[in-house]
Amino acid sequence: MRKLSMDELGRLSVADFKEATKKPIVVVMDQIRSMHNVGSVFRTADAFLISGICLCGITPQPPHRDINKTALGATESVDWMYYENTVDAITALKEQGYKVYAIEQVEGSIPLNVMDKNIGPIAFVFGNEVDGVEEAVIAQCDGVIEIPQWGMKHSLNISVAAAVVLWEFVR
Repeated sequence: MRKLSMDELGRLSVADFKEATKKPIVVVMDQIRSMHNVGSVFRTADAFLISGICLCGITPQPPHRDINKTALGATESVDWMYYENTVDAITALKEQGYKVYAIEQVEGSIPLNVMDKNIGPIAFVFGNEVDGVEEAVIAQCDGVIEIPQWGMKHSLNISVAAAVVLWEFVR
């Protein structure tokens, strides 16, 4: 076995990425504080060729060196929009035909491993690092998906949770 070189990876240029057919998936970031988390989600969104990202409320927006530190250029490839209010982002996505699911721990949530992966265009709302997805936002969603966990914390960093959910839906 040998590690592949950058030339062997078949990486898309930004122009090729923009032209490529995207997965019908959007990430909504609800009140995320950390620029590193934002950058990491951009990088994951690029890796899985998703349609875009909605940054909402206090969520930092590119360009910023702390976002770029983890995004590694993905803010240039992945389309994104800013919404002052997360509910406005959800409304806009629903008008475009997306089903919107919060990623949270609530009564009646659907475990990620049993969620129907073929429901059409879908958006996932990821919440604040401390408070999670806001109740008013959850109320506007079509449902809630929970990542099953068995340890002591029952909590994942938003960038890790986004990677787990996106991988599950693109694989």
